Amino acid sequence: MPEAFQPENLIVALRPLAAAAPLSALEQGYRQFYGFTDALASRSCMGSVQIGGYRIVVQAWWPHTPRATLVLLHGYYDHVGLYRHVIEWALGMGFAVLAFDLPGHGLSSGPRASIGDFAEYQTVLRGVLAEAATLALPAPWHLCGQSTGAAIIVDYLLNGEPLAQITESILLAPLVRPRAWGWSQLSYQVMRHFVREIPRRFSVNSSDAAFIDFVHHQDPLQPRNLPTAWVGALSQWVPRIEGAPRSARSPLIVQGEADMTVAWRHNLKVLQDKFAAPQVLMLEAAGHHLANEAPALRQRYFDFLRQRLG
Repeated sequence: MPEAFQPENLIVALRPLAAAAPLSALEQGYRQFYGFTDALASRSCMGSVQIGGYRIVVQAWWPHTPRATLVLLHGYYDHVGLYRHVIEWALGMGFAVLAFDLPGHGLSSGPRASIGDFAEYQTVLRGVLAEAATLALPAPWHLCGQSTGAAIIVDYLLNGEPLAQITESILLAPLVRPRAWGWSQLSYQVMRHFVREIPRRFSVNSSDAAFIDFVHHQDPLQPRNLPTAWVGALSQWVPRIEGAPRSARSPLIVQGEADMTVAWRHNLKVLQDKFAAPQVLMLEAAGHHLANEAPALRQRYFDFLRQRLG
């Protein structure tokens, strides 16, 4: 790990977002460690905001001629540092990008990879959207989420009151139910009385071998345990979503057929019932972590999105 990036030092040194430009040496070290060049950005910033009892770390990038904004939500166990491919694509589209680490993830505060209630994610999302307004990020605003990030967007669209600035929503491998959900619920009911967390089982969720090696062995921000509290919160959230009223919105959905993390056949049925004619791209060889799939697979869904977002 480069000396310029030590997570503990960076977390302590982070400034409030309103005073977070230009990037400090520690912040530049973080960006370099995760492979960002920021070549497509005219400027960027990184800082923290207080939302819902959490210290949420937010990052923003502006292209040279911004014409819209992409608000990016990462997946479970992830953080913004792993999403440079999506961020660079968005900047190339002329989108400003606003991305943040969820509670308990990356550089944000909170018990690692845990949450008491999925409603907390909605509080954080609304707070981050308020920051987007404060930063005067250009409209329209598009939402993009991977897995749990997509689930947060689905909840916002179905049960929240989406802001007028928000137009398109992109759902990458969206979570409704995880794979083997029935067994997971049974295990949770047994374990929750005895253990607070179990060791994480790292999965091969992408065909990009370099990404898998990095996440499994080199990324210092990877949680090492699965808290039973998060599984409990998910078990309360699933029926809320599956019972939510139908929305007139039509999100863009990308789903890999080799995804072994979510119950994607069931999830697509739910989402096609909840939304008005969502547009779905199926990728036969793609796994779950679409944001870090092999370059050819990323290019296929970036082309799909480009055609629809212009």
